[in-house]
Amino acid sequence: MSEERRLDVLRAIVEDYVLTREPVGSRVLAERHRLGVSPATIRNDMAALEEEGYIAQPHTSAGRIPTDKGYRLFVDKLSTVKPLSPPERRAIETFLSEAVDLDDVVTRAGRLLAQLTGQVAVVQYPSLRRSGLRHLELVPVGDRRLLVVIITDTGRVEQRTLEVAAAPDDATLAELRSRLNAVAAGKRLAELGKGFAEIAETVRPEHQDLARSLAQLVEETLAEESEERIVLAGTANLARVGMRFEHALRPVLEALEEQVVLLGLLTEMAAESGVSVRIGHETQLEGLAETSVVTSGYGNEGDSVALIGSIGPTRMDYPGTIASVRAVARYLSRVLTS
Repeated sequence: MSEERRLDVLRAIVEDYVLTREPVGSRVLAERHRLGVSPATIRNDMAALEEEGYIAQPHTSAGRIPTDKGYRLFVDKLSTVKPLSPPERRAIETFLSEAVDLDDVVTRAGRLLAQLTGQVAVVQYPSLRRSGLRHLELVPVGDRRLLVVIITDTGRVEQRTLEVAAAPDDATLAELRSRLNAVAAGKRLAELGKGFAEIAETVRPEHQDLARSLAQLVEETLAEESEERIVLAGTANLARVGMRFEHALRPVLEALEEQVVLLGLLTEMAAESGVSVRIGHETQLEGLAETSVVTSGYGNEGDSVALIGSIGPTRMDYPGTIASVRAVARYLSRVLTS
């Protein structure tokens, strides 16, 4: 049996099972696909695939279905991903560009991806730790407090209050604001320390403590992890007939409610470049053992700040899901960095 033909048979089984949700037999494969061999030869190929753990026989059915291992080989050997149509791409760009703020664009991206895939969409908010600074604003609040407004390059806005011995005058505030922005603009947490230290050393002695306090507040804010959160969209899609799971739906819903656990999975997947796919038990989450998760980073070109992804049954349209996730991530990046 040739390696290429075996892959062709596996591809055909995956495609048919995704389409029909029914176990696939050799005769059906011979009729539907131009494999160029007889049903008997296909049966031999299927027997070899089953022996190697790529397909399995459910119950007493005469047909076979892909296993997690089979889906993994199918995904790893994908040579082409069907592109979205021009109208779909225009709709994505228009819908996301109409967002009014970060919350709106994250919500829209989730709704859009859920609609495109018919599955559950998950969107991770841009991480402060991985975001760059766009602007710092300092606003006096009374005689002894400053409101520090931190705006990241992904549109995220954080506000912190700093207690001061005495509110600086307008000229001092303007100087500090200008110098902090000159040093911080476009930089991430790891790059800020040296520049901030230089500012504290070069301002007038009476303002050095304030400069250090401001620098420390900004660095601590960007280092926070407690603000990490995700948005889910399309959860109702799980109840559709076409999303039928082998066992109960409840474990999947319960897993989706555990945002800390989901964030942990996304963090692991963020370490993988490009589009990442976790299939079934690869998620290492019991509740998601019958699902697959497809994610892609978004943010600055080649430097993602968070993930967007799709969650559905292992019997999903992988080429279509990968194309949709990749496209929405790309347009989301454009909107946030424009």
